[in-house]
Amino acid sequence: MIRSAITVSLVAQAKGGPFVYWDGLDAAAADASRLGFDALEVFAPSAAAIDRPALHASLERHGLAAAAFGTGGGWLVHQWHLTHADPAVRRQAREFIRAIIDVGGEFKAPAIIGSMQGKAEGGVSRDQALDWLAEALADLGAHAGRHGVPLLYEPLNRYETNLLNRQLDAAQFLGARRLDNVRLLCDLFHMNIEEVSAADALRACGSRVGHVHFADSNRRAVGFGHTDVTPVVAALKDIGFAGYLSGEILPLPDPEAAAAQTIKAIRSHLPR
Repeated sequence: MIRSAITVSLVAQAKGGPFVYWDGLDAAAADASRLGFDALEVFAPSAAAIDRPALHASLERHGLAAAAFGTGGGWLVHQWHLTHADPAVRRQAREFIRAIIDVGGEFKAPAIIGSMQGKAEGGVSRDQALDWLAEALADLGAHAGRHGVPLLYEPLNRYETNLLNRQLDAAQFLGARRLDNVRLLCDLFHMNIEEVSAADALRACGSRVGHVHFADSNRRAVGFGHTDVTPVVAALKDIGFAGYLSGEILPLPDPEAAAAQTIKAIRSHLPR
């Protein structure tokens, strides 16, 4: 069954970014539950910043699950990433992600590697960066497997990374490097930039698809841009996708309206 999720950020440095809720976990959970979402996707500045007992209590009180935990706080707060020229920075990035994986494992939810993948720059060739990325994904994917959850890898658009931008390229990379516990996070905003057809890309990736960021062409809620998600949802059904459609979107015109439009769009294609 495809489920619904909405994002909440605890990272001050991400203000203005594509996250819907900003006023704490319990307030986000209360509103998400009221609207009918199934889960929260949490973006935190570190694993230590997540009050685990409070989050457990809040999710239980509001009848929600945790969909996923972002790791991009390591980039926004510290400028760490997995393909940095400095091995000490790569090591710090990996340990930061490992700690988020441990939090996610407690909630039976995967961690996301998006901006923490980095890019080929500063004298680092793309081939070298991809080797370092594969090494890190192998290590971190195995660590996630100990918690019984996958690791999510998100291909980003060309303006954010020069590593892997298209979904099928990323899926083939995961297969060639035998990264069996790593799934794709397919973000419709990035796909709108990079893919000829989002639906065809999802079908080509098949069981590698683990999570979807449900965003319109302008990174607002679906229905506030020009993306036609009807063929996207049809493709997800065709491949047997049973993960989350998660609203990682700009909180426009305000968080409440963005969240309401997201669940409206999801329910128009996936009625309960």
